Amino acid sequence: MANLVITVMNTVRGWRPWAFGPMFAAVLAIAPAQADDALSPNQIGAIEGLIRNYILAHPEVIVESVQAMRERDESASHQRAKQNLVALRDQLINDSNSPIAGNPDGDVTIVEFFDYRCSYCKASLAVVRQILEEDPGVRLVFKEFPILSPESANAARAALAAQNQGKYFPFHNALMAARGSFSESQIMEIAAEVGLNINVLERDMRSQKIQAIIDANTDLAADLNINGTPTFIIGDQVKPGALDIGVLREMIAAKRAG
Repeated sequence: MANLVITVMNTVRGWRPWAFGPMFAAVLAIAPAQADDALSPNQIGAIEGLIRNYILAHPEVIVESVQAMRERDESASHQRAKQNLVALRDQLINDSNSPIAGNPDGDVTIVEFFDYRCSYCKASLAVVRQILEEDPGVRLVFKEFPILSPESANAARAALAAQNQGKYFPFHNALMAARGSFSESQIMEIAAEVGLNINVLERDMRSQKIQAIIDANTDLAADLNINGTPTFIIGDQVKPGALDIGVLREMIAAKRAG
């Protein structure tokens, strides 16, 4: 009978014991204790009817159930992300395919997931550049994460290809400063302005290696429960959204303090 009670409890998610007392009394009356807890078809039908009537009388338990399930899933997702932040640390900060700026041997690494069409990413650029200028111990790792549009992906591929010509950061800054839809012609105009070889860039940005880098970043973001841009990571701190300079300084100080 214990198994039967547990089954009913699990059937109606968000159950409230004080409200279920009469229903359980009815269930126990319908299904007297048996060695194997076996139920007849009539007993099963009667129990299903009781559950249905209870839900019709108390529809709020459905909302409570959905909310409880969402909270449980979010909690589990956050826990997995914390574990993956440790397990995937090397891929996050030491991937040779990820462009870097600042001090390559800095004692603090900032990782930024971003999209060139993200207005908050554009707003964060000034803060990031200020940190790099004022703190010689900071190393910045760029994670191209184009999630907003196909044009975002075009810009990301072009930026990664610019790394082959040693001009990733200037091109990154120019793309962040640009406005518009990032058509391929606009991307190439910006590339020419920063001194990139357009023919080489067009060839390189279509390589499988470039797409593989973006795919790896997308998988990494999923493993870390990152679904928006910008997202900044310093040590075990994960901060979504645009950050002001004070918050970024505090994160850096916390990392140095251990």
